[in-house]
Amino acid sequence: MIPAQQTAIEQVPATDWRRWQETTEGILLDVREPLEWAQGTLPGTITLSLSHLPASLGQLDPDQPVLVVCRAGNRSQLAAQFLVNNGFAQVANLAGGLRQIGLA
Repeated sequence: MIPAQQTAIEQVPATDWRRWQETTEGILLDVREPLEWAQGTLPGTITLSLSHLPASLGQLDPDQPVLVVCRAGNRSQLAAQFLVNNGFAQVANLAGGLRQIGLA
C-alpha cells in the first residue's frame, strides 16, 4: 500500500498515547498482524491488520480521531497516511510504536 499523496501526520510519543486518547476522545487502531496482537496491545484498541485496512475502511468512522499503532511506527505511519488520503479528518501515528512501551 503506497500512499497516493503525502501529508504531515501528527506524531504522538508512545508515552503520551493515553493523553492523546483522553484529549481527542479518539480510537486506537493496531495495524499489526494477529500473531503480534497476541503479544499484547493497548486497552480498548481496535485490531485491523494493515493488509486488511483498505477492504475494511467502512468499519471506521472518518470523523472520529484515530491513533494508529504498530510495533515500531512504520506500518502505522503507512496506515495513517492511507486514512488521511481516504478522508479521515484527524489521524495520528504512535511514534516509535508499541516497542517503546514494552508491548512488542
